[in-house]
Amino acid sequence: MSQTSLNLVAISIFLMTLSVLLGPLLNLSPAVPAIATFAILGIATFDSFSLQGKGGTIFLDWIAGFSSEHRDRIVHHEAGHFLVAYLLGIPVTGYTLSAWEAWKQGQPGQGGVSFNDGELASQLEVGKISAQMLDRYCTVWMAGIAAETLVFNNAEGGGDDKNKLIGVLTILGFSESVYQQKLRFHTLQAKTLLQENWSSYEALVNAMRQRTSVEDCHAQLGDAINRVQERRD
Repeated sequence: MSQTSLNLVAISIFLMTLSVLLGPLLNLSPAVPAIATFAILGIATFDSFSLQGKGGTIFLDWIAGFSSEHRDRIVHHEAGHFLVAYLLGIPVTGYTLSAWEAWKQGQPGQGGVSFNDGELASQLEVGKISAQMLDRYCTVWMAGIAAETLVFNNAEGGGDDKNKLIGVLTILGFSESVYQQKLRFHTLQAKTLLQENWSSYEALVNAMRQRTSVEDCHAQLGDAINRVQERRD
């Protein structure tokens, strides 16, 4: 059972306990909390076995989406991935900013940036990857955390990004002592790239808020970076 489904089970148990304690004071029929509990447990079971936990994720993400800060964090986080991937020459093929959008596109999780990473996958299959490619992808994976930290002074997301980096390092035979070093180093690299291209990053955030297509985001980034380069020259 997924963590989201377990959370729903925990909520149902809490509601049942609360109803037992407060029911007599509120003249609440015992049937009401019982029906509600069975309904929540039924939803959790259906979500776990039929939707692989995605239904609960979509629901909780929908609730969190009422917070403007939550929505703002997501778009800044994903724009960090997008921009750094663009700067490092990793093709971006799509992006989503909610669990619902991710589900419609057949992607896991609550949203994210999709890359054309066929070359990375083929190299990982043989357990050998060039140092340059590893550095590029690790920097892209840490770019969401770097972006959140720059904008909000801390990062609430990025757990999946860390797990992805650690998973690749594990496949390549790196020891656990290297993980934290890599996390810090590539987060710093991503942060530097974002700071050096901050006006382009802000433009990308605004474009992604409007659900601008990937192609148009690429075009806008190219124009923004060219303008900055012209001013420097």
